[in-house]
Amino acid sequence: MADHARSSDPAVQAQLDRLAALSPGADTLGLGRIAALLERLDHPERRLPPVFHVAGTNGKGSVCAFLRAGIEAAGFTAHVYTSPHLVRFNERIRLAGRLIDDAALAALLGEVLDVADGIAPSFFEVTTAAAFLAFARTPADACIVEVGLGGRLDATNVIEAPLVCGIAQLGLDHQAFLGDRIEQIAAEKAGIAKRGAPLLTFHYPRAVADHVGQAASKARARWLPKGSVWDAAVYQRRLHYRDVEGKLELPLPRLPGAHQAMNAALAVAMLRHQQALAIPVAALRAAMGWVQWPARLQRLENGPLVALLPAGSQLWLDGGHNPAAARAVADHFRGAVTMDRPFHLILGLLANKDMDGVLAPFEGSGGRIHAVPVDDHAHHDPAAIAAAARARGLTATVADDAEAALRAIALGARPGELPIVLIAGSLYLAGAVLDRNETPPD
Repeated sequence: MADHARSSDPAVQAQLDRLAALSPGADTLGLGRIAALLERLDHPERRLPPVFHVAGTNGKGSVCAFLRAGIEAAGFTAHVYTSPHLVRFNERIRLAGRLIDDAALAALLGEVLDVADGIAPSFFEVTTAAAFLAFARTPADACIVEVGLGGRLDATNVIEAPLVCGIAQLGLDHQAFLGDRIEQIAAEKAGIAKRGAPLLTFHYPRAVADHVGQAASKARARWLPKGSVWDAAVYQRRLHYRDVEGKLELPLPRLPGAHQAMNAALAVAMLRHQQALAIPVAALRAAMGWVQWPARLQRLENGPLVALLPAGSQLWLDGGHNPAAARAVADHFRGAVTMDRPFHLILGLLANKDMDGVLAPFEGSGGRIHAVPVDDHAHHDPAAIAAAARARGLTATVADDAEAALRAIALGARPGELPIVLIAGSLYLAGAVLDRNETPPD
């Protein structure tokens, strides 16, 4: 799936157009195409710096952000590969701390596409190959790689000898590819386990844990779930972590949401269960305050969209698009919105997402739903979202886009009642909002 990627740079756009013209991959998971492509490129995946490989349904991008913050706080450099991008395609590839520049990106995409004849690689496979080429040719101390979809058959899983692997929260998403049962999804995610690389995970229910354990055992990986040789908890407004090396007391992360503390804890555990980089405790403490991850409970402080609301209002952005993510976001606002602050949710969802499951956590919140489309992508009809919201007792209306919804919210705001507004439901919608607000990731 090409993600409808666009670039303002003509050279990059020319390569994206070439990629779109391939009609590649058809979202069929498997390692055959990426392996063939990388062989023609002389196997850059075998020349990467030490790799931190991260999977999960929700939170894997946040874990990657915490890993990067900890590594950089210790004075090291890290390449980072994540997806999807929000505003610029370049966001997917970070070279030793900086987003890849347009000239380098255009050249790498062209190089990969030039050798792709007869392979018909997918959009993600071409992007992955380009990232691995960039990482193999640019010095860095570490490489952080986020799984795109699943794990076992994801293009990133051609990495044969990662330094350490991690799996964040598991939940139902991408069922068409990964299965309808959480146990199936767990087995697919755990497919990133590799011999000799510790596999750090959260604590999962028994049925789920059995599948993770089986995958780790098959790969001859040492499985280290939360609650075994490492553990973490939040109390007294601090993150308390312990492992065989001792106990740590860390600040809570700057990223909003109670769930981010455990994402941070998983990253800490991954950093402390590898030997390639010496990460001092001071760096872990600093990482809690350094970490950034756009469109994950991100508060927008200024910009054209923020200016549409009455002064003193709050505008938040989150790309959560499945029931588990919606629960985490709803929990945050349930504790943050007081009786004197009206709450509005501007919601757009792709057609393959669980509409009712995303709405359910907001039932009883007293919030007003503003259903919007997700431009350039197959999405749930906003009228259907509004109807489903009303069926759950929520007040709901339809707007042409997020900007129109914000204007309507501002028009209906009563004097002295400053609204709290969340735009959520899709990373594609979040990217469009960041672009329109003139606050793209950097």
